[in-house]
This record gives sequence, C-alpha cells and structure tokens, in this order.
Amino acid sequence: MDRLENMATFRRVAEMGSFAAVARQLNVARSVVTRQVAALEAHLGVKLIARSTRRLNLTGAGQAYLEKCREILDLVDVAESDLAAEGQVPRGHVRVSVPFSFGLRHLTPLLLDFGALYPEITLEVDYTDRRVNLIEEGVDFAIRITGRLAPQDVARRLSVCRMLVVASDDYLRRRGEPQRPEELIEHECFGYLPAAPTSWSFVIDGETRWFPIRGRLLANNGDALLDAASRGLGITNPPSFIAAAAIAAGSVRPILTGYAQPELGIYAVFPGTRYVPRRVRVLVDYLAERIGPEPYWDALPLFAGGAAGA
Repeated sequence: MDRLENMATFRRVAEMGSFAAVARQLNVARSVVTRQVAALEAHLGVKLIARSTRRLNLTGAGQAYLEKCREILDLVDVAESDLAAEGQVPRGHVRVSVPFSFGLRHLTPLLLDFGALYPEITLEVDYTDRRVNLIEEGVDFAIRITGRLAPQDVARRLSVCRMLVVASDDYLRRRGEPQRPEELIEHECFGYLPAAPTSWSFVIDGETRWFPIRGRLLANNGDALLDAASRGLGITNPPSFIAAAAIAAGSVRPILTGYAQPELGIYAVFPGTRYVPRRVRVLVDYLAERIGPEPYWDALPLFAGGAAGA
C-alpha cells in the first residue's frame, strides 16, 4: 500500500465530499478512489468516513486524521519542492482561474510570456467570472478583484483596481454631463451584475456613499457595458483595466473625476492554508512583478494626481 498516496486521496475526498468528484479530478475510476480510502481504513483499523446514499461525513477519527494528513502531506510537498528547487527550473502543472475580461485583456499576454520563460510548467487557465470553489475544483489559485475578501480567504494582494465613470462625447452632447453623483439618476446608466445594478459608490468627505442609477441595460460583463457606452447609448462604471484602451482611443472619456470611488484589490487567492508549491509561487511572483502595485494600464494623465473626494 502506498500510504502517502492513499492519505492524499483521503484528503481530497474529505475536502471535496465526493468519491466521484475526486475520481474525475484524478482521471481514474471511482473504484480506485474507494479502494484507496478503504485500504487506509483497514491499515488504521478505524472508519474515517461515514458513507450514506446522499452524502459523506467524516467520523471523529476521520476529522482528527485529516488534520494530521494535511500537516504530513504539506511537509512532504515542502521537502520535495525545496529539493527540486536546488539547481533545477520550476516544473509541473498549474491550474488557475481568472476573471473573463481581465484575463483576456491583461493576463493572457503575461501568461504566454511566463510560459516562454518556464517551459517546464504547464498552465491550465479557466476564464470565468464565476467564484470557483478552489478545493473542489482542484484550482491552485484564482485571481479575484474585490473590495473585501472573505474571512477564510488566504490571499496575496497583487495590485490595485480603480473604478471610473465614463461616457462618450456624443452621449454627453445630447444629454448633458452630470456634475455630481446624485445627477446620475437623470441619465441612462448601465449596471454591472451582480455587484452594482442599481447604485454606484463614491467617497464623499472620507465616507463611502451609494447613489441610485437606472437604465435599460444590465450585464455581467464590463466589456459589453463599455461597448454600449462607446456607442453613445449611456454611462457606465467600469474598472480602469477595461476602460483604459477606450479612453486612449477617444471613444469614451471619464466624467465625475472630482469624485473618487472606492478602490478594489487584485488578489491571488489560494485554497486554504495548505502549502503553496514552488511552481505556483513562481507564477504569482511573476504576475505581481509584471502588473505592479501601480498597474501599467493606469499610466494615464487621469491618474497622475488621483481623483479627489468632494
């Protein structure tokens, strides 16, 4: 019996709550996963998992053993990774989840450059705005853009994400330019789903305040909303990493620039407290360096002095 392999399989089953899901992740038959856990239980002489027709539950012994398994397997990963790092290039497979628009616009070129620098690392990239379950889906880390991490998130901040209010000159000529956030309610504003479909936030006198908006278009993709604004159909509130190219091209311009909006963070989020393999650390370090604490897409006159709260 390969005890370490069986321990690793048991940890996967315990964390994912499914023999079938682990089998799919490992690309093996479900019976292989079941036999590995059964062999471990037979060796230990205790039941680790209480099986039922609907769900799996760890026994008391199983819960205690899971914590020890995590410690042991993480130590093995550390030892092997540290030895492999001596005089060797990083290698292995990295699975990463990235936001759709941010991934296509900014991460794809960086990931391609990274692949050229580290040919021994294979990348599997999931472009999605869905909040993936990192443990259940076997993701090494996810790039998330948010103003607030969950208490259980283990994350590294990579950079900042600034928000803008933008519209085309054509729209502003026809409808006038709002001078204060409360005037947005009089305009056609495109809301982002699910975060801000009916109101946008601004920092006023050091406090975050929300101002209502309304419009005929809601979408869960910032590029779609920016395209509508570029066509003169209304006002939208994209992150600067989406709006920067359109601003440079002159198809939209920032408005309400005297009113700052709360900044978001760009984070690499990891699955729990487990050891982060060297190949993953190398990729995260690379992205942090290439994006920078002041991201390159914000190299516009607009950001030279920053927007001031009113």
